[in-house]
Amino acid sequence: MGVTEERIRNLVVGLVVRDGHVLLEEYPGDAWQGSFLRALGGGLEFGERVVEGLSREFREELDVEVEAVRSLGCLDNIFTWQGRPAHEVVHVFEVASPGFDAWPVERRVRVPDAPTQAGWWPIAELDGRDVYPDGITDIIRSLEDDR
Repeated sequence: MGVTEERIRNLVVGLVVRDGHVLLEEYPGDAWQGSFLRALGGGLEFGERVVEGLSREFREELDVEVEAVRSLGCLDNIFTWQGRPAHEVVHVFEVASPGFDAWPVERRVRVPDAPTQAGWWPIAELDGRDVYPDGITDIIRSLEDDR
């Protein structure tokens, strides 16, 4: 998730909502900020279509094949990361995978090559937590309301 130069990053993230929980990635705290939750996904590669990037990110991070169910919109995220200004445009999708059906809500999975873990978080407990990108919590709640 490092931001090293002033440019707009183009990202894609996927949301899975099940039984009042949402699948998110937890980042540990550091000298710059405390721990936080983030929607799973990452940066798009040049020439890669958004849904291709979404599938690739879930394969890389969780070794799970996902299907993009529908686009939930786009977030324009301007923030400070490790003391520096950052800007992301984030494509948000609802995703589905039979692979997630068997995951118990207590399960936490270490994300390869990152100090993070993915797991189910109770949607009712997201208030008071730092959840990124900004605006994603409202989208998560709208998904839960659709159920």
